Amino acid sequence: MTDIPTDTLPAAGDWKAPVGGSGITATVSVPGSKSLTNRYLVLAALAESASVLRGWLRSRDTLLMIEALRRLGAVIDEDGDVLHIEPIDLTVSPSPARSESPADPVTIDCGLAGTVMRFIPPLAALTGREVVIDGDEQARVRPMSVTVDSLVRLGASISSPNGLLPLSIHASSQPRGGHLEIDAGASSQFVSGLLLTAPVMPLGLDLVNTGAAVPSRTHVDMTIEVLRDAGVDISEPEPEHWVVEPGLPRGLDVEVEPDLSNAAAFAAAALASGGSVTVADWPVHTTQAGDEFRRIAEAFGADVVLDREGLHVRGPETLEAVDLDLSAVGELTPVVSALAALANGTSHLRRIGHLRGHETDRLAALTRELGAVGVEVVEHPDALTITGTTDLRAALWHTYHDHRMVMAGAILALRTKGLVVENAGTVAKTLPDFIQLWEAMLSSGT
Repeated sequence: MTDIPTDTLPAAGDWKAPVGGSGITATVSVPGSKSLTNRYLVLAALAESASVLRGWLRSRDTLLMIEALRRLGAVIDEDGDVLHIEPIDLTVSPSPARSESPADPVTIDCGLAGTVMRFIPPLAALTGREVVIDGDEQARVRPMSVTVDSLVRLGASISSPNGLLPLSIHASSQPRGGHLEIDAGASSQFVSGLLLTAPVMPLGLDLVNTGAAVPSRTHVDMTIEVLRDAGVDISEPEPEHWVVEPGLPRGLDVEVEPDLSNAAAFAAAALASGGSVTVADWPVHTTQAGDEFRRIAEAFGADVVLDREGLHVRGPETLEAVDLDLSAVGELTPVVSALAALANGTSHLRRIGHLRGHETDRLAALTRELGAVGVEVVEHPDALTITGTTDLRAALWHTYHDHRMVMAGAILALRTKGLVVENAGTVAKTLPDFIQLWEAMLSSGT
């Protein structure tokens, strides 16, 4: 990849990310969690009564989820940062009002949202509708066979090319639930999608993971917590064996926590610049994977304090190299990789092979882009070895339609004059206001 001179103007859609100066001092507020927003939306669409969702995240992923649920029969109205949700009536026959004729299927666009492509098929199968689910070109290579096979074994009728999108869900049968064994070693979303809809299955669900340990396990814990918030009887009698009793979830009235995975990028700016950043309203108790960034920041040598105001992160003069198992928090890998590229020494980021099936092959993408800015990276099947450097060079940082790659590029740009982040608008997948928040953080004082 070709370096670019520092005075080159970025192409349309690209972002000449700002340098961070000698140290950032700022307080940042980030909007609600995408993962929680989409889980609450699914439960609200299946609940026995209306729900209210406050402080939700407006992003491409959540808007795709809202539209998918509307197409399946939920009524969702927006009032500022509050959503009012009337659930899908699963007791009536599908209404032809949502298609041109009764024979036409409901079409759902999942974009590149893993939560939509893995959470909506079980729900769609329960509606008794003909439903076609498709997404972006990159979504058509993300594995779906576990979801498809699971629903077929539970009684649904689904057509799919080689276990990939697009999926056609047929109205001829619906999942009844019962005992099910799956290999969920590739994604926690396979488990969460089934658990979220299990209360509506006539037999509930007795789900066992027979494969490798579920990656990003904290996301399953989050699913269990929101199910319990909605009054669902769910237990885990032994590790990776979940039992959900049948019974409609109750309506919800909840405030969504700030998205800690998005917040991690802003906290990381303190480490990259040797500055101080406070992320407001960071929860004291949470199941969000992003909360692990507190431990990660300390491993790099940062001072970290959590109090009623939020999370306070002060970066060290020199970042220490790290050796981290990121299997439970893979979504933080791009941000952590950017910090490792700035650290003194060689860092090892392990057990992240499942990231090859995310928005892009993140291990390959990080290897290419870090190499392009002058960082030595060794790519392993499920790990990255990154040797930090103070001699970064300006380049075009490619993002591969991956929102986390935008955030990683922004962090590196703090120490790399002239770095341009390609197609920065792809960050709208989870945080449309990222660039505005980032630039405001840098302009708030140094």
